[in-house]
Amino acid sequence: MEIEVPVVIVGAGPAGLATAACLNKLSIPNLVLERDDCHASLWRKRTYDRLKLHLAKNFCNLPHMPFPSDFPTFVPRIDFLRYLDNYVTHFKISIQYNRNVESAYLDDNDGKWRVVVKDTASNDAVEVYVSKFLVVASGENSEGYVPWVEGLEGFQGEYLHCSNYLNGRDMYAKNVLVVGCGNSGMEIAYDLSNWGANTSIVVRGPVHFFTKEMIYVGMTLLKYFKMESVDKLMLLMSKLKYGDMSQYGLVRPKEGPFVLKKKGGTTPTIDVGCVGRIKKGEIKVYPAISSIREGKTIEFEDGRDSEFDIIIFATGYNSTVLKWLKDYRELFNDDGMPKPGFPNHWKGENGLYCAGFSRRGLDGIAFDAQRIANDISMSTSTRGLPGGEANFACRKLLEN
Repeated sequence: MEIEVPVVIVGAGPAGLATAACLNKLSIPNLVLERDDCHASLWRKRTYDRLKLHLAKNFCNLPHMPFPSDFPTFVPRIDFLRYLDNYVTHFKISIQYNRNVESAYLDDNDGKWRVVVKDTASNDAVEVYVSKFLVVASGENSEGYVPWVEGLEGFQGEYLHCSNYLNGRDMYAKNVLVVGCGNSGMEIAYDLSNWGANTSIVVRGPVHFFTKEMIYVGMTLLKYFKMESVDKLMLLMSKLKYGDMSQYGLVRPKEGPFVLKKKGGTTPTIDVGCVGRIKKGEIKVYPAISSIREGKTIEFEDGRDSEFDIIIFATGYNSTVLKWLKDYRELFNDDGMPKPGFPNHWKGENGLYCAGFSRRGLDGIAFDAQRIANDISMSTSTRGLPGGEANFACRKLLEN
């Protein structure tokens, strides 16, 4: 069965939803394909309970719909999901759930994209969606990444990726090692400490750490002052707040946080209380893992070793685009990330786009979605019906 629609969007996370909403505002029919049984599945199923947006809500709005005024400045996970649910309803976003994309390729005969999908809720029935435009919105965080560690296969404790961590309720009095000192790693370590786990964290290199309020001040000042000047103020605030943390295993990078972010996408860590626990000795800091010996003993690069019951890898995610997108060379590299740098990363050739790959969080998603929709709108053949009616027509087509 072939279903033709002007724009196909792969992925119903915030990037896919934002792109669909922008297209609807411009009266461009579109359809979102989602492999899971819900939208925003990463936020709904694979994030820890205490998670909040790390940036203030005014930096995290999706296009055309600000957060409600009664939401707190730093929006909790459950409220963010409520916001996304309302977003889908308000913009009449058409989503086909349980659609696992097997392949997507450009048909040379008509210059259109053919997206081959299995409906996992209907005995893997095969569907083919034909579109002039294809938006890859499966995201940077599609699949949890666990690095290779010598001896991990013989570890007699438990290990998991942080996407499978909800809370530390069942880890009381256990020795738990968190690998990674980004936002997830630091917050999970703090959460484990709150639940009474004997918590340690691996910090493999220099890291910037700030409170949420400091980041808010810094991002606000970036509107008016040069990045280098704001970075100097950020470092001063961090030193006044935390002092010299090098004796505890936390060393700041030489370059400022916003410059580093701009250069390579390295995000400063937002401290929710972990740094204070480290300073008190309640959370131990180790360098990189050297190897895992038989049983539960882990050796570290500084020569220390210790036994752990559980390892939680807060080591990031991988893009899975290359598993299904066949004609990607013009836009994506071999890591499944855009070849062009920001702000030119979102557009490829032959109607191929990507949303949510800028390493700039929700603000980057809003940037991508609006530019993709505006670019597609240049083609008058996709226009005609008002946004809501256009996607209603898409739904009727699928029902027939």
